[in-house]
Amino acid sequence: MRSFSRTRVVLTTTVVALAALVAACSSPPPPAPPPVVQAPPPPPPITLSASLVERASAFRGYMARAGQVSSSFQNGDQIQASLKVGSAYETKSFMNGAVAYAAVLALQDPTFVASVREVAANPTQRQEMVANIISNPSYAAVFKGADSAAGLIIDQIGGDGLKVYMAGKAVKQAAYDVQKASWSKAAVVDRDGRLASAKTLSATPALAESADVAVLQQASTGGQPLGLTPRAAPAPYQPIVIRGLAVAALAALGAAGDNNLATIDALSSDWATANCLNMAKLNLYQCLAVSKPHYEDIFCLGQHILIDTGACVVKGAGATLPPEPPRALPVKESIAVKGAGSNSRKAKTAAKKKG
Repeated sequence: MRSFSRTRVVLTTTVVALAALVAACSSPPPPAPPPVVQAPPPPPPITLSASLVERASAFRGYMARAGQVSSSFQNGDQIQASLKVGSAYETKSFMNGAVAYAAVLALQDPTFVASVREVAANPTQRQEMVANIISNPSYAAVFKGADSAAGLIIDQIGGDGLKVYMAGKAVKQAAYDVQKASWSKAAVVDRDGRLASAKTLSATPALAESADVAVLQQASTGGQPLGLTPRAAPAPYQPIVIRGLAVAALAALGAAGDNNLATIDALSSDWATANCLNMAKLNLYQCLAVSKPHYEDIFCLGQHILIDTGACVVKGAGATLPPEPPRALPVKESIAVKGAGSNSRKAKTAAKKKG
């Protein structure tokens, strides 16, 4: 009896197991897992070559030093020291530095950078945009925030140029005022040597300061902004602004690193501003070649280094030079007085002859 019960339990268990097996075989298979979607690669980081940052720092450093040249001269040594400060830039590297600094400034505008980075997120669009900017630098102005980024460039670089320009105005005036001092009329010592020195300094790229390079490097990648306030500046833009925006856009697209220096160099060239700077240098050489007393060297410094260079930078950035005051013409009263004096001398001469 017990054996029969055990047999029935085993059979029942077997039947249940077989039923479960049949049920499992007859149910539909589980759904297939969803396909794995590959996430798009992250956009390249903002990249600005260390060489470009050094150029930007060298430009900024020169403008700061030139803008601080004093017009209070007490001797010839002070004049020669100021001539060396003002002469110390090579035109091509100076122009490249201006554009590189403009790029660092444009990268301080968060709206502009964010707009460019949206394109950088799509590899195909990114490559197309890089090609567009290289072929036409003005293309960078289409991004949202380009107007406020341009305002940063105009205000900072144009403002620096204006400081140099105004320093030159003060120095040029000093060339006339200082003639009251007898030392200013003495001949410059080693005139040929100081002309040769000016030419050597003009052929040597300015150097950057490491501390300033670190500041600009951090600013270019968004690590430590320069703390500037953008303002919208409407187009059209001048060469330094256009090319600065272009280099900044390439940096935000990850295409302004060390491997891209040749492209950036070609993009930074601007015939109009470079020609303006070259003319300033040529006029300086001619001025120094003929100047003899110290006060004439002051004039060369004020006009052909500071005023001319400052004006080139101001115009290249699209800022505005102050209006020139009208030239003072002799009034009729002055002419009459001069004539009266001349007639008076003639009368006295005639009287002496008669006497």
